[in-house]
Amino acid sequence: MAGSKSNYLENKVLDDLYGSGDPTSIYVALYTVAPSDAGGGTEVTGTNYSRKAVTNNDTNFPDAVDGVKTNGAAFTYSQAGSNWGSIVAMATFDAADGNFLHWATLTNARTIFTGDTFSFGPGDINISED
Repeated sequence: MAGSKSNYLENKVLDDLYGSGDPTSIYVALYTVAPSDAGGGTEVTGTNYSRKAVTNNDTNFPDAVDGVKTNGAAFTYSQAGSNWGSIVAMATFDAADGNFLHWATLTNARTIFTGDTFSFGPGDINISED
């Protein structure tokens, strides 16, 4: 039997994980080689890079619509103190060294050089639950 979650359930799962306050922060990682559903990939390393801690609230993660959760605010990383490479993917975690939650490839890869900053603008991150 084939099937899928209803839009209601997809929205509920996303709203409970992102925006509910538990966990209190979501950590957004950047990758030079995309992970898979099992994890892996190559996370950025370089001076001043760390996973971006984002307060888990309804401003940063408004209510999901049609099974998609979108960021409602910009998430800006520290200025690169060394070359970070070509950013091709991102992933979310429930703690700084926590559990891998969701991942996605970026629509437009961006190479970060020393002195650059990387930012996701409002609406740039779209997390789906299927």
